[in-house]
Amino acid sequence: MKTNKMCAILGNLHRYQELMPLTENRPLSTLLFDCKYRLIDFNLSSIENASIKQVYMIFNEGETQSVFDHIGGGKEWNLDGVQNRFFIHLFQDSLKQQAQGEDYYYSVIDYLEKSKSENTVFMGSKILCNIDLRALLKIHQVQKNEMTVVYKRINGSNVSDSDLLFNVNSQGHLEEAIQAKKGTVDSLVNLCTDIFIIKTDRLIEALKEGQKVGATPNLGQFLREMISIEDTGLYEYTGYLSNIYDIPSYYQTNMDMLDVHKYTSLLYSNQKIYTKLKNEVPTYYSATSDVQNSHFASGCIVEGSVEDSLIARRTTIHPKAKVKGAIIFGNNEIKAGAEVSYAILDKNVVIAEGIKVQGTKEAPVVIKKNTYITEDIIGGVGA
Repeated sequence: MKTNKMCAILGNLHRYQELMPLTENRPLSTLLFDCKYRLIDFNLSSIENASIKQVYMIFNEGETQSVFDHIGGGKEWNLDGVQNRFFIHLFQDSLKQQAQGEDYYYSVIDYLEKSKSENTVFMGSKILCNIDLRALLKIHQVQKNEMTVVYKRINGSNVSDSDLLFNVNSQGHLEEAIQAKKGTVDSLVNLCTDIFIIKTDRLIEALKEGQKVGATPNLGQFLREMISIEDTGLYEYTGYLSNIYDIPSYYQTNMDMLDVHKYTSLLYSNQKIYTKLKNEVPTYYSATSDVQNSHFASGCIVEGSVEDSLIARRTTIHPKAKVKGAIIFGNNEIKAGAEVSYAILDKNVVIAEGIKVQGTKEAPVVIKKNTYITEDIIGGVGA
């Protein structure tokens, strides 16, 4: 007997060379967003808001330290109870099992069977949105399809080669799914968000059939391939959404939060966003500070000028330092007289006195974590 309406799977396998060095030792889903959030917070919050009790997360090998550092026991998303819990699986284990001729979908099938859920939600990691999964479930049930996939109308210039686009007819039905080509279309396109809801029994059956014939062990790709096979319905998401696949798209997504309308649409809908709690002192603004249109997390000390920037926890900006159009990760120090503009500074970066780090809106400079900058960096990608 089915006891849960939905269980959830998060696929965190997206790897983009264009996001290096930010994703050198962490998955895309744990990248900083708007000073205090991580991208994964939005998927986990959608799951919590839909009262989903169990989450199965797939990550690449070597990328889970930042996941555990952030999620911990899962308390903030109500995943630390007897019935409410999360599971983590390494994708490379499935690859090894496939190479050895074993049932490489055994782990996820076991999870699905034990979940006793009627439907399964799958969410990828590179799409940032605040979706109501309860509304998605209702549409899925009304349409009576085996599977429903979420799409969003966006500008075609904001897609990557890994994206899937939909041709949708006037009745809102799917006619064709095609592979995107980055930068070739300027008009609006229907982007597949890699958010699926599918009947659990059918997914289990498909996975068992798939591994017998050598189907892809990548569950997100597996579901994409099911679109043309299954009776698939569509759900159009109309809220704020960003497609993150390179440094400019990641930079612009953060900068969007300085627009009050986009900020409110994403973070102050009827869907609350949860993140890891930090009990710290508030940010201190000295008499010499000058702050305009910027967001700060807690624990910062601001003595210089900051404009159009996003500053994470425990960052110090010394007197006469200038920061503009920048994303500053945690535990950074901008020393006196230094200038940082149109740049992304990873964790534990120090900019020496009088040093300039300057990029552009289209190509922000990126500084690796644990770096001490003692020479000017003008344009291009940083150390």
